[in-house]
Amino acid sequence: MTKIGIIKEGKVPIDRRVPLTPHQAKHIKENFDVEVLVQSSDVRCFSDDDYRNVGLSIVDSIEDCDIILGVKEVPIDKLIPNKTHFFFSHTIKKQEYNRDLLRSILSKKIRLVDWETLTNENGNRVIAFGRWAGIVGAYNALWTYGKRYNLFHLKRANECFDYADLKKEYEKINLPNIKIALTGGGRVTKGAMEVLLGAGINQVTPHDFLSQRFEEPVFTQLNSRDYNKRKDGKEFHRNEFYANPEHYEGDFLKYAKVTDVLIACAFWDPAAPVLFQREDIIRDDFDVRIIADITCDIEGSIPSTKKPSTIDDPIYDYNPSDDVVEQPLTDEGNITVMAVDNLPCELPRDASESFGNELIDNVIPHLLGSDEQGIIQRATISNNQGELTEKYNYLQGYIDGK
Repeated sequence: MTKIGIIKEGKVPIDRRVPLTPHQAKHIKENFDVEVLVQSSDVRCFSDDDYRNVGLSIVDSIEDCDIILGVKEVPIDKLIPNKTHFFFSHTIKKQEYNRDLLRSILSKKIRLVDWETLTNENGNRVIAFGRWAGIVGAYNALWTYGKRYNLFHLKRANECFDYADLKKEYEKINLPNIKIALTGGGRVTKGAMEVLLGAGINQVTPHDFLSQRFEEPVFTQLNSRDYNKRKDGKEFHRNEFYANPEHYEGDFLKYAKVTDVLIACAFWDPAAPVLFQREDIIRDDFDVRIIADITCDIEGSIPSTKKPSTIDDPIYDYNPSDDVVEQPLTDEGNITVMAVDNLPCELPRDASESFGNELIDNVIPHLLGSDEQGIIQRATISNNQGELTEKYNYLQGYIDGK
């Protein structure tokens, strides 16, 4: 019988999320003829007793499991050789800080399947925490606005028991007639919109956002066509933009002139135009005062995102004149930045349940079945022979330190 193990998260700072809640783990055990073991942990949002109470075994070691499920990167000394590991490895973009992790995975002949690379035949991800990043990121943006201007005081998202508890905080939000711009159109953006609409903030079109004044707070959702344009003046085509972004230039500044709060949710390709430059920020007509950078691309498309922030210290100030980070809320000439890079961790119970549902619906049947659609195959970075799979051979130079 196949044994599936839920690993204790070992990355620091700690992550309280789980790939499967107790009831979801029980469901898999009962419906897929597998054994599910749970490594004892004092950091999970669900306790050991929560898993015991549904009939699951709590163990100190999961070394005899065939498949190991986790969320964040597994510390190198906790990797179990010759097993199948599932976690977010943060290696497919050649992230330098995880080079040794991937080297160890190969040397230990681990079959690595990365959650981020699990896609359907159309290339769309089948499992993700994106919605929860958007929800917490947008909430943090509103929290930051209230704090910067001393207008209202919300509980932190991570102080809320769950999403239902967080929604109770909406009643405290009392915004002036500000304008909020969201970039992107995927899961993250939809999660952010969920919060803004839930807080009673009306959505307007990009055209009205630019051209009209409003007596109440509003937001607009911007797709890539709204803030990028062809250099030769020809019509924007989305597929071409993603295939050949070098043919385009940024066109966000017209929005920056009327935006008070920017919530950045859009995936950014380094080959694509940046949203704006530092020189743009110091212009008199650049009105953005708060940036919630959910994407958290360090010194990427948004120059004020100089570093990630943390759940404990979620905001910092960016001084555009000197291009430096300063203590938060210290000068009205600064931009206040929220760039927490693990936002779903602030609502771990809800985020875990949503993730686990997608795992059961979209991954487990293929993992424990024939994988006829190639969902597991496409997401497998390394095999149990200590080799990169063909799709990920481009990482060899990265592993070699080139």
